[in-house]
Amino acid sequence: MMVAGLMSGTSLDGIDVALVDIQEVADGGIQFALRHGYTQPYSAEVRAAILGVSDCQTHTGEVAKIHALLGLLYANAVGRALETGGIPPEQLQLIGCHGQTVFHQGSPVPFLGHPVACTLQLGEPSAMAERFGVPVVSDFRPRDIAAGGTGAPLVPYLDYLVFRDQQISRIALNIGGIANLTAIPAGASAKAVIAFDTGPGNMVMDSLIRRATDGRQTFDAEGAGAREGRPLVEFVEAELAKPYYAADPPKSTGREDYGDAFVQRLEATGAPLRDLLATATLLTARSIALGVRRFVAPRMHARELLVAGGGRHNAYLMELLARELPGVAIESTERFHLPVDFKEAIAFAILAHATWRGVAGNVPSATGARHPVVLGKVTR
Repeated sequence: MMVAGLMSGTSLDGIDVALVDIQEVADGGIQFALRHGYTQPYSAEVRAAILGVSDCQTHTGEVAKIHALLGLLYANAVGRALETGGIPPEQLQLIGCHGQTVFHQGSPVPFLGHPVACTLQLGEPSAMAERFGVPVVSDFRPRDIAAGGTGAPLVPYLDYLVFRDQQISRIALNIGGIANLTAIPAGASAKAVIAFDTGPGNMVMDSLIRRATDGRQTFDAEGAGAREGRPLVEFVEAELAKPYYAADPPKSTGREDYGDAFVQRLEATGAPLRDLLATATLLTARSIALGVRRFVAPRMHARELLVAGGGRHNAYLMELLARELPGVAIESTERFHLPVDFKEAIAFAILAHATWRGVAGNVPSATGARHPVVLGKVTR
């Protein structure tokens, strides 16, 4: 079965499409291979519109229009992926679309007299179902939340499939807008997997660059700007002293914690851009390392840290991470045939296939759910 997996993350850089061949094998498992990967960048106008409805006061009409627009953009991105990959559209059999997160509150908070946890991903799946005539699995996170989980992270399902080993303990790290890790002890069952969001990934760095250049630049290429700066170490230490970093997993975070309000607080220090970038980069590296030392190291000795996501291209961030985690071999997921820029898109192709088969796609030890559940909603 060929499945298109779509991911548009909190970095708001665009839409990643992974066209994945998936085959069921005799033991009930699967084998898969990436046929083609394609990225459709967001325009500055679309990015601004998404930010305008993300964790802020807005109008329901704007939310509805962006929801519809994103469905069309997702459909166009799948079409371009098929075209650039030279793959006939009739070979496509299923689509898995994560959607664009505009709000995520994975842990319950009081609301109108009730404890409420919620998440909202935009992108109308009907546009894709109509365009390609195949089922679309979307809205993966709410079912896990309904089962008592935080709705994130969901990529551990793929991490466990790919990285488990009888002798080697591994950590899979994804650095997108938010950084999250999956720790897989040697010989462990899925119940022993540890996974959580460590804190900011690229989100703060990207926002600083975007705001300083009026959108002309969207990221600090290879960390060149941060490398020239001097980090505000006291700011980083104060941030890492906050309760989130000490809270036990499972836990998840997002733009609600590291969006515009956080960036404005950093900018209010009056430091030059290069120092702000250095501060944000150090915070990402140290928060990841803190998560490893505090929650992973007491349970397993990880020999390998396998990195994916846009942060893998930030050479300075990788240097800082190596400095913070001496003795751990840091490399990309490419060794396991998972391209660093398409790992999450591949994950949602795999999760969509699991949903289509009626197989649970969450890892309760990662999300905190009471039990495994089949994720997502199917639009036919």
